[in-house]
Amino acid sequence: MTRILGISAFYHDSAAALVADGDIVAAAQEERFTRKKHDPSFPDLAVQYCLREAGVSMQDVDYVVFYEKPIRKFERLLETYVGYAPAGFSSFATAMPVWLREKLQQSRLIRRAMGGRRQTPLVFTDHHESHAASAFFPSPFDRAAILTLDGVGEWTTAAMGVGEGHRITLTKQLQFPHSLGLLYSAFTYYCGFKVNSGEYKLMGLAPYGRPVYRDLIEKHLIDVRDDGSFWMDMRYFNYCEGLTMTSAAFHELFGGPPRSPESTIEQRHMDLAASIQAVTEDIMLRIAREVHRETGMRHLVMAGGVALNCVANGRLLREGPFDDVWIQPAAGDAGGALGAALFVWHQLLDKPRAPQGRDSQKGSLLGPRFSSDEIADWLDGLGVPYTRAGSPHELVRQTADLLASEQVVGWFQGRMEFGPRALGARSILGDPRSPRMQATMNLKIKFRESFRPFAPIVLRDEASRWFGIEPRHESPYMLLVAPVDEAHRVPIDDATRRQMASDPDLRARVNIPRSAIPAVTHVDYSARLQTVDEARNPRLTALLREFQRRTGCPVLVNTSFNVRGEPIVCSPEDAYRCLLATEMDALVLEDIIVLKRDVSDKVDAAERDRHLAQFQLD
Repeated sequence: MTRILGISAFYHDSAAALVADGDIVAAAQEERFTRKKHDPSFPDLAVQYCLREAGVSMQDVDYVVFYEKPIRKFERLLETYVGYAPAGFSSFATAMPVWLREKLQQSRLIRRAMGGRRQTPLVFTDHHESHAASAFFPSPFDRAAILTLDGVGEWTTAAMGVGEGHRITLTKQLQFPHSLGLLYSAFTYYCGFKVNSGEYKLMGLAPYGRPVYRDLIEKHLIDVRDDGSFWMDMRYFNYCEGLTMTSAAFHELFGGPPRSPESTIEQRHMDLAASIQAVTEDIMLRIAREVHRETGMRHLVMAGGVALNCVANGRLLREGPFDDVWIQPAAGDAGGALGAALFVWHQLLDKPRAPQGRDSQKGSLLGPRFSSDEIADWLDGLGVPYTRAGSPHELVRQTADLLASEQVVGWFQGRMEFGPRALGARSILGDPRSPRMQATMNLKIKFRESFRPFAPIVLRDEASRWFGIEPRHESPYMLLVAPVDEAHRVPIDDATRRQMASDPDLRARVNIPRSAIPAVTHVDYSARLQTVDEARNPRLTALLREFQRRTGCPVLVNTSFNVRGEPIVCSPEDAYRCLLATEMDALVLEDIIVLKRDVSDKVDAAERDRHLAQFQLD
């Protein structure tokens, strides 16, 4: 058996993945173990977990592969600094010590993590090759066009190509500093959100605005050609030579300085979000059409951080030229660890793959799991009262009862997800029919901005009856946005419609019921959809069917099991701490049910604040 350990690290979202004879054995982000969101450090704990899951030691690993080429990346940094000198000196002075102390020593760090073993080959793949491999090799397609889009790797910011059988070929690239990911991050920064973290907030803010700045963006910031390639006017950006994303010219163009984090969100910010979202969607559609024209492929696979823009992905599936689209669930840099390992197996070792009509990502449930007995022993040690369901049916029956009575449930089942989304293994669930659920979950459990909608999970065979998605399509990894079907929308009078368009309080706007499932319906009727099926997630499927039997609704709210700024929970301890620190009503850990009202451990406001203060706001 050939075992390949993939690693991504030293930028953000460090991760490890283990592939054995082409089979994905394990994959996890380091943040889940260290409890530091987007942890960029070397993924020691994730590596240890992957080896433990496989039941092997580092001596049993045949290849170790790093997801990018650090020397080429360093070359890009040096050339950029020289090109902008002396303007970029402060950025240069900040970055160089980290590079000299750590990033240029990656071979040594990796060898040290391997226990000093020098006989195990250490491979470095290209950043976008890793993304492309993560998109194509686990996909259900034997042949597909490939599109990768992110901030930047070594030099490349976007790549296009083809995957056939067990090989990928990248034929076209866009080069730094012209980057769709960095353009979107510039607006993320300007609107007061954290770069490489808050892009999804900007996407969630966009439906409140109108794209009134689109013409200004296209006239001054970016020149987009028909084939989707583009050139950016770098006078408006500062990321090449400075420590911020945008320049004084950018601020003058859009009417003022960047919004301070946590300050009031104005209509201008909503309109900026809507405008850059519209530009992004247009570029992605143009590139996709060009890739389709050049390759003639029926299917498309995607990865890279921009591929997490599920609003654009939904348009691409509905309006684009491809019959189907598959997107790597860990589309950001974490997924590079998996892609690099699969690249070595298929591309470098020339090993075949045999798609079986379903992806080989295993529902992206590739992290640690904890048995009921382990959890019971741990709860017994704490003296926490709980009940244990007598059967799987009894468990889903009791959980559905809780959900149907508007209780909020922490759902902790099986192996942890790999990637940024909670897909029903580490999720907080609620009743989407409740007009109070969105505000309750936002303010009492997630402690986050209330303008952001929650995502629905829906039975795969019911999805097209509730959302604008064709029966032949699925969204198992919550990477597509689709509109709520008109049959489930509720009438809105003119006064309410005006309030939805202009009320400065976004909570008032989002809390207006617009459908039979208001907790998961955004102000533009869109929903970030996850379809659930028996093969990938049998217990969650059973729960949805039981909830449907009680309520007639095959949909639940699904949000990640964490509080604001916290990585998604990994262990039962993490989950129990989250229960105590929030207004969550119940915890379902495998077949064990813990009710908050029965727990004697109470957390006062001061303790809750201390818990929340551990996590930096994202």
